[in-house]
Amino acid sequence: MSTPVMPYEHLGEALATDYFMIREQFTDEQWDMFIRTRRFVDREVLPVINDYWEKAEFPWPLARRLAELGIVGDDIQGYGCPGMSPMAVGLVHMELHRGDGSLATFLGVQSGLAMKTIHLLGSEEQRQRWLPPMARLEKIGAFALTEPNHGSDSIALETSARPDGEGGWILNGTKRWIGNGTIADVVIVWARSVEDGKVKGFLVETPTEGYHAEVITGKGVARAVWQADITLDEVRVPESNRLPGANTFKDTGRVLVTTRAGVAWAALGHAVAAYDTALTYAKQRTQFMRPLVAFQIVQDRLVRMLAEVTAMQLYCMQIARLAEAGRVTDGIAGLAKLNNTRKARQVIAEARDLLGGNGILLENHVIRHMSDIEMLHTYEGTETIQTLIVGRDITGVGAFA
Repeated sequence: MSTPVMPYEHLGEALATDYFMIREQFTDEQWDMFIRTRRFVDREVLPVINDYWEKAEFPWPLARRLAELGIVGDDIQGYGCPGMSPMAVGLVHMELHRGDGSLATFLGVQSGLAMKTIHLLGSEEQRQRWLPPMARLEKIGAFALTEPNHGSDSIALETSARPDGEGGWILNGTKRWIGNGTIADVVIVWARSVEDGKVKGFLVETPTEGYHAEVITGKGVARAVWQADITLDEVRVPESNRLPGANTFKDTGRVLVTTRAGVAWAALGHAVAAYDTALTYAKQRTQFMRPLVAFQIVQDRLVRMLAEVTAMQLYCMQIARLAEAGRVTDGIAGLAKLNNTRKARQVIAEARDLLGGNGILLENHVIRHMSDIEMLHTYEGTETIQTLIVGRDITGVGAFA
């Protein structure tokens, strides 16, 4: 399907990194979501986000605009969600990360983790109750899996769930790095049943007795989004709030494989931001009476950066195609995440160095992306874990221990 010509003052910049003319493969829907999100990022996010990031203040006005843009809920069909194609979902998250990793992470938790879990593993009653208000951002969700002592080995989680003798459940344990944990109306808590030892999922509504959440301070990355330390002390959950489709850790993995692939798109957004900034700066900056782009070594660095960005784009395009066909596996998602976060770190570091001393100023945005990419490099499974997942896939031998 051909893409429409849409008026946008920064259209040339939007295509500056499209060296392989990937845009020609977008459908009308995908192009619309891309431009809609890019307008928002350029006009509303970039002018103000540095102050939020520096103050570690959550950007509520920007977050509320996400619902108005119609992008909350990703590819979920119905329930007031946009029902985007996997390609459009990737483009939206890429663009948001091009603007700011904190705001994009908020949406990733809301749509990709909390809403996706309810849609995949919840009952129809739970979907009807939660998804429409979450799509409107009238209700905020969180996804509580990681624990203080269990990050990469999250399958070993210690949070427990025991029957309360009245048909419900009692949860006890601690969680860490839980995005939206202090502001969520519903928290998806993963806990191990004391009866059969299997991992189950529960919808914990807040506020509720025994649920305590505290913002983690001192972060050097994604400072404008809040992660929480959570304590669950005899938290009572009715059976109606147990996710019927969440009965083993494999069910948890069904959600994580989709979000892991999304991290590849997110890393691309950060890399594109850094490359665009470096290219623009090198054209405008004059040294020794010549623009930086007139020096061979600068051109070499820019071309190397573009080569990595273009390769990352092709990874993302294929991930989206495989997602549309329902063929994304743990290994495929892991390799895409591993490659793109690694390459994004390289591109951003190159951009920061190319900007010289100006590269450490927030006003040029690169240093913010340099910090935030460290979050993406770590969460949803570290590079080491992704390597072991892919290694097991290609050799048939697990080497995790």
